[in-house]
Amino acid sequence: MNDDLKKLFWIIAIFIFAYFLPIKSKSFQEAILSSFFLLQDYAQKHVILCLVPAFFIAGAMGVFISSDAVLKYLGNKANQILAYLIASVSGTILAVCSCTVLPLFAGIYKKGAGLGPAVAFLYSGPAINVLAIILTAKVLGFQIGLFRALFAITLSIVIGILMSLTFREKKDESNGNETFENKEKENDYFVLNIIYFFAMIGILIFSNWAKTDSSTGFWFKVFQAKWLIVSIFVLIFGFSIKKLLDIKLSHLIISFFILVLTYLISRSPILTFVAGIISLVVILLKGNDRSRFWLDTTKDFAFQIMPLLFSGILIAGFLLGSPDGRMGIIPQYWVSKLVGGNSIFANFLASIVGAFMYFATLTEIPIIQGLMNSGMGKGPALSLLLAGPALSLPNMLVVRSIMGTKKTLIFIIYVIILSTLAGFLFGFIK
Repeated sequence: MNDDLKKLFWIIAIFIFAYFLPIKSKSFQEAILSSFFLLQDYAQKHVILCLVPAFFIAGAMGVFISSDAVLKYLGNKANQILAYLIASVSGTILAVCSCTVLPLFAGIYKKGAGLGPAVAFLYSGPAINVLAIILTAKVLGFQIGLFRALFAITLSIVIGILMSLTFREKKDESNGNETFENKEKENDYFVLNIIYFFAMIGILIFSNWAKTDSSTGFWFKVFQAKWLIVSIFVLIFGFSIKKLLDIKLSHLIISFFILVLTYLISRSPILTFVAGIISLVVILLKGNDRSRFWLDTTKDFAFQIMPLLFSGILIAGFLLGSPDGRMGIIPQYWVSKLVGGNSIFANFLASIVGAFMYFATLTEIPIIQGLMNSGMGKGPALSLLLAGPALSLPNMLVVRSIMGTKKTLIFIIYVIILSTLAGFLFGFIK
């Protein structure tokens, strides 16, 4: 009988929703289009080059980084000063958004990192990457760029400590997934592990290196040479996995040949990158137990995160619009009208909007530039910069599946409150 009542409830709810759906409203139609434009924008710009490598890096953490190493530097019994310093500055080397950082966060948290350092990493990853800080200083002004970096590092540590104090718990420092670990071999391959992760992070960073406004200078030259740099990192990556996973040299040679042939035929770095991903999957499938474990771990992260991520992006696009200027159901001019000046309310509202709005890597800068041109104060702009890249609706959904509802809710509250206070303080000292 209870099952019948539930079915009847959902039938009635869906009927009422369909009956009153404002499908003829132009603003509703525009919001629907915005949600799919945002989803397409993310799929085209960030999934292949950003999210997929992040999944493989997260999967590799479960295979090549021992629990002892994570616990030594980020665990509950680690030197807490060192743990928070490592976690808080880690974002400077990663050009990731609030969603791309999720598999990396899940990797270190499930591997045994303490809640505080893990949350500090979760916040710092998208908040203080070097590209974002440089572009912020260049577009929005040196002051905002400098204080964004300083406050982001400070807030990551403070939020991590607050989370640790709020939820006093000892994570299980044993790890059932250490089947493939051999401590003596880990010590022998320590340098190779560093080279291996250095190569993967290099591929992630330089494949997503954005074009600068200027057509001259060092950063523009880096952009011009980015695929050559990625190719060098790919070679280093191939060398390291051959040593670490006992990959056959013939398999690597064939894979490199496929990559070169794909590029010569298509002249498309994206297609070549896809060919590289497919080649890596095939190599791992043909490899030993350790390589297949890496692939399985990567797959698990993707299956856990992708459905929630895409659902969240659709909702965010519907509510707040897409990067191409399409409006969501909430007009953008409402936001700019309410966040002028430097009142607590303006900073708080900017933090709220930033927390729920989705920002792909670096896209927060032109959006905030537009809002500032419409009258947004510098304090609220910084509040949005501190809350926006670190949080988003898709991010919240996935973090909840990793940490649980209570921890995620408290994390969101801490980010919003501290971002508000930081923006309010900046409004007075600027």
